Amino acid sequence: MENWTVQQTAEALEKGEIILVDVREPDEYHAERIRGALLYPLSTFDPAGLPLGQGRKVVLHCKAGGRSAQAVQACMGAGLDVTAHMADGMQGWKAEGMTYFRFNPASGRMEEAADS
Repeated sequence: MENWTVQQTAEALEKGEIILVDVREPDEYHAERIRGALLYPLSTFDPAGLPLGQGRKVVLHCKAGGRSAQAVQACMGAGLDVTAHMADGMQGWKAEGMTYFRFNPASGRMEEAADS
């Protein structure tokens, strides 16, 4: 299993080299998410449904790295070449001050944010 850092993930995502897959649950994804991340919740995760074969590596992420590691194991068990996850997850992304989107209940909209 490849444990990617936030920086590695952000750079590869910016360059279009990866497909970032969020394995958190829908309520978590709708509350806050990384731009461009696709949702494939672990509770209904089917490795066969991942967007493979597009010339880009798939990198999984969750809140802190535990669920994405489980999803990588499921992919490897299914014989898929999905071996990478962002080890620090969304918590690490936010801790690094990276830009993400979060839901603002006052406006009812997704807004760009960056914690520092």
